[in-house]
Amino acid sequence: MYTSKKGLGSDAVRLSALKVKQAATITKVNRIEVESEQQDLVAIRLESLGFVPGTRVEVITKGVFGGDPILIQIGFTRFALRKAEAEKIEIQIEEGVPA
Repeated sequence: MYTSKKGLGSDAVRLSALKVKQAATITKVNRIEVESEQQDLVAIRLESLGFVPGTRVEVITKGVFGGDPILIQIGFTRFALRKAEAEKIEIQIEEGVPA
């Protein structure tokens, strides 16, 4: 599976922290630790939409009030994510690469 049940590392960068027109590569989709019979449905849904490690993402725009929602592009597809959903995704920022 693509996910980790551990929390974000201290040096991890979240997708929600990416600036407009900035690109990055997904490194991990984090799941919240819950009771054994419950699953983190948001993380599962993000994975099914294509938010998986190795995928290049770009922030197209952010909402005016608090940066929520965030418009993300993967390939030719765009997704509007809530800030809380974007915080589940760890990324590696692409330095010096045009978006």
